[in-house]
Amino acid sequence: MTIGFYGLISIMSHIIFIYITWTAMQGINFEPLVRNNKVKEARIIIIFIAIVVGAGVSNFVLDIIRWCQDLVYLFY
Repeated sequence: MTIGFYGLISIMSHIIFIYITWTAMQGINFEPLVRNNKVKEARIIIIFIAIVVGAGVSNFVLDIIRWCQDLVYLFY
């Protein structure tokens, strides 16, 4: 895989997994944890959590793909 192509796949993977994490987090009721008049701040924290978790899962998947590609060098 070329460097440019891998970069494109990495960007798309991060975006997709962040979106999946954001969608999954919509099923969690965060209202009991939010103080009155602090809704905007709570939404920002939820966005940051979605980015951190989504990027972590994306890195894991990309690492697995890279490791599987590197297995061919084991048999040289």
